[in-house]
Amino acid sequence: MYQLDQAILRLHEIDRLIAEAGDGLNLPAMKNELEELHAEMAAPDFWSSLERAQRVNKRVKLLERRIDHFEKVAARSNNTREMIDLLEEVDDADLLAELEQEMEALYVEAEEMALATLLTGPYDANNAILSLHAGAGGTEAQDWTQMLYRMYIRWCERRGYTLRALDYLEGDEAGIKSVTFMVEGENAYGYLKAEKGVHRLVRISPFDASARRHTSFASLDVMPEIEDDEEIKIEPDDLRIDTYRSSGAGGQHVNKTDSAVRITHLPTGIVVSCQNERSQIQNRETAMKMLKAKLAELREEERMARMAGIKGEIKKIEWGSQIRSYVFQPYTMVKDHRTNAETGNVDAVMDGEIDDFITEYLKKAPREGGDGLD
Repeated sequence: MYQLDQAILRLHEIDRLIAEAGDGLNLPAMKNELEELHAEMAAPDFWSSLERAQRVNKRVKLLERRIDHFEKVAARSNNTREMIDLLEEVDDADLLAELEQEMEALYVEAEEMALATLLTGPYDANNAILSLHAGAGGTEAQDWTQMLYRMYIRWCERRGYTLRALDYLEGDEAGIKSVTFMVEGENAYGYLKAEKGVHRLVRISPFDASARRHTSFASLDVMPEIEDDEEIKIEPDDLRIDTYRSSGAGGQHVNKTDSAVRITHLPTGIVVSCQNERSQIQNRETAMKMLKAKLAELREEERMARMAGIKGEIKKIEWGSQIRSYVFQPYTMVKDHRTNAETGNVDAVMDGEIDDFITEYLKKAPREGGDGLD
C-alpha cells in the first residue's frame, strides 16, 4: 500500500526536476526576452517587415508556452505539498490514493520538462523530416525498414505528434525501400535528431526457408523543417523540377496523375521528392521545405567538419557505423552504441518505447547554443 513517506520522497524528486528545468530554461532571461518582444510588437512599424513579425510572433508563442508550462507544473507541486500536509493530520485513504496518482503523473511531466531543457539547438523546437532507407539485402532489409517506420509511428502516437508520409517507395516483395515522413509537434526535431544514423537488425529471417540468422541495415536521416532561415537562399535557376506519376502507399488519397514532384538542386546535387500530397502544387511546396532542410543539414555538417578539423578529428558516418543494434535471436536486446543504453524488451522498443534511448543521447550529447531569433 502507498505510504505517506513514499509521497514525501517522490515530492523531493519532483522538486529536484523542477529546479533543474528552471535552471535549464533560465526563466529570468526568458521573461526579459518576452518583455522585449512584447515591446517590439507594440511598436507602430512592427508589421512593416512581415517576415520579422512572423518570426517574433512565433518566438513569443514559444516563450509564453514554456513559461506557462513551467509555472503550472510548479503550482501542481505546491498543491501536492498541501495534500501531504493535510494527510499528516487526517488519515484519508481516498485522498492518499488520489495523491499517489497525481504524484506519478506529475513526476513524468517534471521529468519531461527537465529533459526538454536539453534542447537548445536553433531548430530543436521545429517539426522534423525523416527519411528511412533500406540497406543492402533486398527483401530482408526492406522489411526491417518497414518495422522501423512502424516503430516511429507508434512513438509519435505515444507523444501526441502528427506523422504524415511525404514520399513512399514500396519494397519489391515486402516492406519499404524508402520512406520520407514529416513529424509535427513541438521539439520533434530536438528529440528525433537522436535517432539519426544506421540501425542494425539481427534475427532469424522469416524470408529464409532454412531459418538462418540474418543481419539487416537501414539508415535514418533526420532534418528540421525550415520555415524562416534567412541564410538559406535558393535561386530558381539552381533548380531542376520534374513531375511524375504518384505511386506506392496512399490509396485513394494520392492523386494518380503526374502530381509527384522531384527537385534537384544543381549546385549541390541534392535530390528531394514528394508524392503524397493531394496536388502538384502542395507536393512542390513540401519538396521545397525538404530541400531547405537538406541544405540546412549540409551547412551544419560543413560547420561540424570545420570544428572537427580544428580539433584534428573528423568522424565519418559510414554504412557500417550503426548507432543501435536490435537483436531478436539468439537472445533479445536493443543496445545503443553511443551511450551503452540497452534493454531486453525488444517488443516494447518496436512498439515505440524509445524514449530512454533518446534521453540518454540528449544527456550526453554536446549542448548547442541558443534558440532565439538572432
